[in-house]
Amino acid sequence: MDAKARNCLLQYREALEKDIKTSYIMDRMINDGVLTISEEEKVKNEPTQQQRAALLIKTILKKDNYSYISFYNALIHEGYKDLAALLHSGIPVISSSNGGKDSVGGITSHVKTVLCEGGVPQRPVVFVTRKKLVNAIRQNLFKLSDEPGWVVIYGMAGCGKSVLAAEAVRDHFFLDGCFPGGVHWVSVGKQDKAGLLMKLQNLCTRLDQDENFSQRPPLNIEEAKDRLRLLMLRKHPRSLLILDDIWDSWILKAFDNQCQILLTTRDKSVTDSVMGPKYIVAVESDLGKEKGLEILSLFVNMKKADLPEQAHSIIKECKGSPLVVSLIGALLRDFPNRWDYYLRQLQNKQFKRIRKSSFYDYEALDEAMSISVEMLREDIKDYYTDLSILQKDVKVPTKVLCILWDMETEEVEDILQEFVNKSLLFCDRNGKSFRYYLHDLQVDFLIEKNRNQLQDLHKKIVTQFQKHYQPHTLSPDQEDCMYWYNFLAYHMASASMHKELCALMFSLDWIKAKTELVGPAHLIHEFVEYRHILDEKDCAVCENFQEFLSLNGHLLGRQPFPNIVQLGLCEPETSEVYQQAKLQAKQEVDHGMLYLEWINKKNIKNLSRLVVRPHTDAVYHACFSEDGQRIASCGVDKTLQVFKAETGEKLLEIKAHEDEVLCCAFSTDDRFIATCSVDKKVKIWNSMTGGLVHVYDEHSEQVNCCHFTNNSHYLLLATASSDCFLKLWDLNQKECRNTMFGHTNSVNHCRFSPDDKLLASCSADGTLKLWNMDSCLKVADCRGHLSWVHCVMFSPDGSSFLTSSDDQTIRLWETKKVCKNSAIVLKQEIDVVFQENEVMVLAVDNIKRLQLINGKTGQIDYLIEAQVSCCCLSPHLQYIAFGGEDGAVEILELLNNRIFQSRIGHKKTVRHIQFTDDGKTLISSSDDSSIQVWNWQSEEYVFLQAHQETVKDFKLLKNSKLLSWSFDGTVKIWSIITGRIEKDFVCHQDTVLSCDISPDATKFSSTSADKTAKIWSFELLSPLHELRGHKGCVRCSVFSVDSTLLATGDDNGEIRIWNVSNGELLHLCAPILVEEGAATHGGWVTDLCFSPDSKMLVSAGGYLKAITSPGTPFHPSVSLHAANTYVTKSWNGCSRSHKKREHHAVLKKAGQIQQEEELPARELA
Repeated sequence: MDAKARNCLLQYREALEKDIKTSYIMDRMINDGVLTISEEEKVKNEPTQQQRAALLIKTILKKDNYSYISFYNALIHEGYKDLAALLHSGIPVISSSNGGKDSVGGITSHVKTVLCEGGVPQRPVVFVTRKKLVNAIRQNLFKLSDEPGWVVIYGMAGCGKSVLAAEAVRDHFFLDGCFPGGVHWVSVGKQDKAGLLMKLQNLCTRLDQDENFSQRPPLNIEEAKDRLRLLMLRKHPRSLLILDDIWDSWILKAFDNQCQILLTTRDKSVTDSVMGPKYIVAVESDLGKEKGLEILSLFVNMKKADLPEQAHSIIKECKGSPLVVSLIGALLRDFPNRWDYYLRQLQNKQFKRIRKSSFYDYEALDEAMSISVEMLREDIKDYYTDLSILQKDVKVPTKVLCILWDMETEEVEDILQEFVNKSLLFCDRNGKSFRYYLHDLQVDFLIEKNRNQLQDLHKKIVTQFQKHYQPHTLSPDQEDCMYWYNFLAYHMASASMHKELCALMFSLDWIKAKTELVGPAHLIHEFVEYRHILDEKDCAVCENFQEFLSLNGHLLGRQPFPNIVQLGLCEPETSEVYQQAKLQAKQEVDHGMLYLEWINKKNIKNLSRLVVRPHTDAVYHACFSEDGQRIASCGVDKTLQVFKAETGEKLLEIKAHEDEVLCCAFSTDDRFIATCSVDKKVKIWNSMTGGLVHVYDEHSEQVNCCHFTNNSHYLLLATASSDCFLKLWDLNQKECRNTMFGHTNSVNHCRFSPDDKLLASCSADGTLKLWNMDSCLKVADCRGHLSWVHCVMFSPDGSSFLTSSDDQTIRLWETKKVCKNSAIVLKQEIDVVFQENEVMVLAVDNIKRLQLINGKTGQIDYLIEAQVSCCCLSPHLQYIAFGGEDGAVEILELLNNRIFQSRIGHKKTVRHIQFTDDGKTLISSSDDSSIQVWNWQSEEYVFLQAHQETVKDFKLLKNSKLLSWSFDGTVKIWSIITGRIEKDFVCHQDTVLSCDISPDATKFSSTSADKTAKIWSFELLSPLHELRGHKGCVRCSVFSVDSTLLATGDDNGEIRIWNVSNGELLHLCAPILVEEGAATHGGWVTDLCFSPDSKMLVSAGGYLKAITSPGTPFHPSVSLHAANTYVTKSWNGCSRSHKKREHHAVLKKAGQIQQEEELPARELA
């Protein structure tokens, strides 16, 4: 440090030690890179404020000129301008050779001032560079320096978009060269029009602080857009506008005014609606293992190489989310010996991805948040609970929390800084103004955690407000004024303070005060939002005020602001608005005011449009009445709404169910409306009165669809449910008339044919079924779709019907052709043995018969009728074994077709069954998570029990060993003699879908629903290679014959071929788009097999593909449309097919059996 700077600091040392609070100052110095976290901890450990200040100054004296400058700037920004003035004379001169930079490359005091004035967030306390992305953003921004346009940073929530946007402009030469006019940051978030107007008002105020352009904020979006354009062009030319967290494209239209804009968003298509050049920068949601480790190392002040092994596992469990990693890092900084504890906490509740209106790792954050909150000091935990009432995307001034807690500003800031330090709260510091906010996921966490206290918490803040303020006396120059105007009604409604809310909303004084400040848009929104509460007092009064605002919005949004009393006097005499206005007018006339009263008011009709938002949340279904005069709608808010189709006038509002209402339907005669819900109930309502006619609650899962017959003389209602059943209801009966069984997964949709003779149903099991309404028997089982079938609709004449599916196809079926077909359909439980010249198929058909089919001759032997869940043939075709839904395993002797042995060992359905090579032992697995090894000749058996969830499948190894994999994510190796586990591999965080063993018996592969595959050595418990890149569940894998290649296939139809030795991706066989030709697979890839020379790969799914190449790359060479396929591989002298539950196999002798086009399908697991 220069002698002059050092002497100046020593001269004023005593004054500095007496006055400064070190906490915020050190935050800024850490952000500048001149103070380390360990030095901060030493200062914090001092017992008194003065001692902390003394140690900080002592530390600075040992440092260089940059530390002095950083300390000086921190004093200015934290409000110690008088102390900073004392140090001004000692500011060292930075040599021009480094461009005037401080210790952080490119960040000068000029840059800090520009960014601070523009509201750009500071760097996080723990910050890791992402140079490649920052450079990409700057390169695109450079293209905007001379012309208007857009640079879009997009990616998933929590991936660091905002930090990257701020970092891109944190450079002296870049700002001077491209945007010398400055940078202006706006945090937008999800907004309605009223919220957007507030954002624009605040931005215009910030840009026009000397009020050269206007002395009032704009009162509507169009005015705000025009003013923003003038300010940017005339007052702030060559400046950059940064819009953070854009959700909707319509918001951008307000900023589409020929300026340079950088925005962050989760949806890159938001700029489709605006003009000008656009440049996209994509941000990956995964921070990456190395960056994650770097964050942890900075938090705990260790080198990456010195981090314990648990650090790698923590990064893995946190899914690389910067937010979650930071939360855990903050905890480890305070408790550096708790690596095992926090890892164990994370592992006990595995992270799973949950999508509502956006892409968040809810449970990952929830777990980290729980741990963080538990570690707060007991005396401040309740203060954090109080933050449960904050809304998303809202920055709260310190003053609001001072009112809430009855504390001085400094006390509140100290408490909030504790939360900020723990990554439990965020602070936006613009000069001396402090505004605090929670991340969306933190809001979700607090609401869920404190759900039972929310009403009391909201009541607390309203009570505190009433203690300090009168609503209409709030002054625009108060720091917290805008917050109360925007959220006071929200807090009252959430506190169930209905009387207070009505008094507020039905007050002309409140309407006058609020509309003068922000215009009428937000008030109108509140009347719609809280209509259900305001109607409790008097629905007519609520309508009076809402209509008053709607009809006079064009006047209330203009200057000069009209006299609201005079406007109220123009309302009908029966209106509550008129009554209040007249009362105020009489009082003010005595003070010389003049008001006009309209004597011909009764003859004037308001030509108004009623704006209706019938639901308060997502709407799932809406339908017309048969006469087209009414519309019924239902949705997430659990209500049924009926309104006029022409005017939108609400006719009925019914609290219909206890959970989300999924579907509604008018009866043919329009007398009834049916609703069905997640609460498992079906209800019938009188469509005119809203009276409840029937409640049916015989479904055991949510009811997805309801539909009436087309004949009004005999009304029947059909319902489709996730319990796999269709039910028919006669409205003259209290109980279900018929239940139709057959689907094996959720029934999504149903429709009657125009003549009501048939009922069609479609399901998540991939099938469509037709039912005869006279007999209620199934007359057709249509298999062809390769994934979930969502919808079915008949043509007007009933001659055909359409189905739509997740497999991206729409199928057109001929009704008569489908119903006439009576072919026996083989189900998914099959086994095939190739022995010498014989091909034998054991299968179960759709009428529960066990068939043995000779593949050469086509001869069929019908063996037995049973509830078979799986079956297999013995190696020498002497016996067959089958498992049942009751847990029984039975052995049938083929010679005399009799049950030879039987054993009930499992507690649930048997899923897989297989003989050992000598045929003496039978191995079976079940939904009860166990594997049974049964020597059926000696009657001895062993149970293999260790899996925590259902066993997916198993394979026999040499030396009496068995490999099994499960829904619990593990693979285990057993001795089938002792029943003991010999190796236990924790492979995946989700279901293990398949395993394959290398031909050299040294390795095995595992694939999972977590979209990864792994290669393992039998000798090591950690994977040799983790194979990433698939975007769908990886459903199958296979080694090449020479054990050098591994092929993997996923649910998106993609096949990847990997080098086994190093895990390198060699070939990618991606699906071809429909526009480009036939798809590689029409859905899942369910099986794979290499040729003996490893030059050809056969894959099975919606199609059978042979992928081959004359050189190195693999190319599809043969494509067979064969939804009913299986792939064979060598098995101890015989050849046995893979038994895959995901698809059927129908063995056909060429030219003998023709299968109907509409019937082929693959059964979905």
